[in-house]
Amino acid sequence: MENFVKKKILVVDDEPDVLKYLETLFIDNGYYVIRAGNGIECLNKAISDTPDLITLDISMPSESGVRAFRDLQANPKTQNIPVIIITGISGEFNKFISTRKQVHPPIEYFEKPIDREKLLKSIENILKNVS
Repeated sequence: MENFVKKKILVVDDEPDVLKYLETLFIDNGYYVIRAGNGIECLNKAISDTPDLITLDISMPSESGVRAFRDLQANPKTQNIPVIIITGISGEFNKFISTRKQVHPPIEYFEKPIDREKLLKSIENILKNVS
């Protein structure tokens, strides 16, 4: 039997209901989940827990998702972790991020409310390429 290691997803959102929803969705689909409620926690957990993928909300207190994304990009330990943006802010973030120089742009964008099936399929495809 093949030695199976669960892929680790760091879920970052300031809304407890969204955190719980995504955590349950990912666990039910075979992933290991780490949670963060703001951008500062996001960077700290990304460094300490080395997730395979990060889902990141944009509008958060303490440190915005935009700032957290910049911090992730600036840190050699986290700059190669794929990031999926999950946000209620639509085209504004896409416009903002497209004007910035970055090591790796967010790999995907999802607007709230989230299409569960599209999100899971996207994560599956992204994680196929993560060793």
